[in-house]
Amino acid sequence: MNEELPKILLAEDDNDMRRFLVKALQNAGFEVVSYDNGLSAYQRLREEPFELLLTDIVMPEMDGIELARRASELDPDIKIMFITGFAAVALNADSAAPKHAKVLSKPVHLRDLVNEVQKLLAA
Repeated sequence: MNEELPKILLAEDDNDMRRFLVKALQNAGFEVVSYDNGLSAYQRLREEPFELLLTDIVMPEMDGIELARRASELDPDIKIMFITGFAAVALNADSAAPKHAKVLSKPVHLRDLVNEVQKLLAA
């Protein structure tokens, strides 16, 4: 039985939001690695596997949709969740966002976020 904690890669350019999310997820028993931009997050993804990519959509250097698309190319099994104030963007059928991605709208309640993450990882 593998006792390792599920690893989550978080990409969020808002520092307060990022700290808030990291703390909530760690408290819920996840291992979290966080970055403030998509490019750094992507570089980390190339080095090691993560169970879940949790990403903002609007970020400098590489947006969350591009990050998610590349993450899925690297690892077709990675679970993807967007947290965004622009849910309509992610859900737009024309967007390049991976179709199986889950979208949570900001402001997000921590309990909801943790529940969604747990459900996604259990799926």
